[in-house]
Amino acid sequence: MSKDPATLLREHGVQVTAQRLATLRAVSGRPHSTADVIAEDVRADNGAISRQAVYDALGMLVEKGLIRRIQPARSPALYEDRVGDNHHHLICRACGKAVDVDCAVGETPCLTAEANSGFQIDEAEVIYWGTCPECLAETSGVGD
Repeated sequence: MSKDPATLLREHGVQVTAQRLATLRAVSGRPHSTADVIAEDVRADNGAISRQAVYDALGMLVEKGLIRRIQPARSPALYEDRVGDNHHHLICRACGKAVDVDCAVGETPCLTAEANSGFQIDEAEVIYWGTCPECLAETSGVGD
């Protein structure tokens, strides 16, 4: 996060509270984390705060466009503060690690929707699944 969190909240018309600041900092500090992980970080930073208060803050921050919620299939939602672009994600099937992937460039027929749908498409959300380098190294015995 390049901007001061309090300034960012104010610019989006959000009242600045300790809980919201701590939640925004936690998402920024550990992108692609679950709400439970973020709640742990917020409690470590801000003391006693309910899980529901963190969930409420996350929902409001998503609604205001300050953070992004990613919902991988069969997985808990993940949160990140990289917003305003149409990037995608790569998720390791073995360990669950998620990383950002910039949009595909060039010919991408599998990402082109049928023109006859009647929809005006303005965004695509793509999740690539695979195995991260660390998990590949573990399974291949590299480093043993």
